Amino acid sequence: MQHDKILILDFGSQVTQLIARRVREAHVYCEVHPCDVTSDWVREFAADGRLKGVILSGSHASVYEVDDRAPDAVFELGIPVLGICYGMQTMAQQLGGKVEGSNSREFGYAEVRAHGHTKLLEGIEDFSTPQGHGMLKVWMSHGDKVTQMPEGFKIMASTPSCPIAGMADEARRYYAVQFHPEVTHTVQGAAMLNRFVRDICGASPDWIMGDYIEEAVARIREQVGNEEVILGLSGGVDSSVAAALIHRAIGDQLTCVFVDHGLLRLNEGDMVMDMFEGKLHAKVVRVDASDLFLGELVGVSEPEQKRKIIGRLFVDVFKAEASKLKAANAGSQGASFLAQGTIYPDVIESGGAKSKKAVTIKSHHNVGGLPEQLGLKLLEPLRDLFKDEVRELGVALGLPREMVYRHPFPGPGLGVRILGEVKKEYADLLRRADAIFIEELRNWIDEATGKSWYDLTSQAFTVFLPVKSVGVMGDGRTYDYVVALRAVQTSDFMTADWAELPYGLLKKTSGRIINEVRGINRVTYDVSSKPPATIEWE
Repeated sequence: MQHDKILILDFGSQVTQLIARRVREAHVYCEVHPCDVTSDWVREFAADGRLKGVILSGSHASVYEVDDRAPDAVFELGIPVLGICYGMQTMAQQLGGKVEGSNSREFGYAEVRAHGHTKLLEGIEDFSTPQGHGMLKVWMSHGDKVTQMPEGFKIMASTPSCPIAGMADEARRYYAVQFHPEVTHTVQGAAMLNRFVRDICGASPDWIMGDYIEEAVARIREQVGNEEVILGLSGGVDSSVAAALIHRAIGDQLTCVFVDHGLLRLNEGDMVMDMFEGKLHAKVVRVDASDLFLGELVGVSEPEQKRKIIGRLFVDVFKAEASKLKAANAGSQGASFLAQGTIYPDVIESGGAKSKKAVTIKSHHNVGGLPEQLGLKLLEPLRDLFKDEVRELGVALGLPREMVYRHPFPGPGLGVRILGEVKKEYADLLRRADAIFIEELRNWIDEATGKSWYDLTSQAFTVFLPVKSVGVMGDGRTYDYVVALRAVQTSDFMTADWAELPYGLLKKTSGRIINEVRGINRVTYDVSSKPPATIEWE
């Protein structure tokens, strides 16, 4: 790709991917690589002249306790460098400053005073004090602080408990902040990162999904050649966009395998077949493997074990279908590539970042469930894209907006929305309750915005709880199951707030579920935010 680029060095922060997402939102291409790459690697990465700047991420570690540092070449290339949190501290220490532990730690909201009219912050503020000082509302997360700046640096920002909350050496175009501009809690964070990559680094804003299609198609054709591809089509956004993109590139060389594992949403199988076989004219093999999946899940209640089983079975089914395709096409080698809709957040949350420093939150079947030896080469054309980029790409490819902007659905399906052991009875109850919830969200229009509550929430679904409660229907006693409704609002899926749905919507949804789904007599609503909770329950 012939785009200007920003290098993000990952020191293990859980929010490193948000830095990349903000840079991409500025239409500037960037790549995340582990902090322990060598100086020779950095110089080679910059050799084509397209590297315009480097960003050093945060970390949970302390610079005086670990050996993680930026390669020396970063400070020898003569290009702008931005350090964030740990990135600021390692910049200070490596260039001759001092970092120490602080008795006054800062976690969460803070108000930072800007100093010195530096190019990074000039004209950017949330409010000003009566004395005329520009102030920023930011998000802090640190226990250490820079106590002595390197030679040539000046203070760029401060708080009462962190006198050096930002520093800059404008002659060398080095900037560093102790707070996190990548998270939405830092109100002007996007403006700061825009200022850095577009103005200070001078990177061209040419990273646009509509234009990206041509590059992606060419890359797929080059990688695949005349070989055949088998793709696991789940019906979710990621696999659907991957299928459309690969089909655009290689046509009938792609065969989609749609596996019905018995854990899909209501009528989802028929909808997937209608879209891809009926409208896109792609080759789709529908496999009813529900008995296989549900049989293997009997007696299994631990979430990670469920995910691993479902991931393993997907691979087994893919391999079996690849063998069938080979046998059915005499003289053909059969499928030699397994395509997946893996996207970048899948890799990050699975602890699969190249740095191996991120803490594993949960595995995803696209990543953690695959054995090392598939017998097939992997084709993952969306692996470096964020969800919002995938959606943009899908629309640009001509997929229906209502499909592309569906809420995320986990690869293991209802298997991780049924708490504990998975049973067919539970899945049947859950998919009917969930369909009612989604239908009501789509139908309930918010007067202030004119949008449905489905569009106003980022992810909404129903969770089956394997417990029973006493109820009354008519004059009779019931002893039936409980479900929980979950709806969140988020811009990045790394943090999320529970959606304050109208009481009327919740009341109608609850009434319909209890009256229409025999076997459920109680509905609850989840009011947990992420963190500390995750969006999915398992």
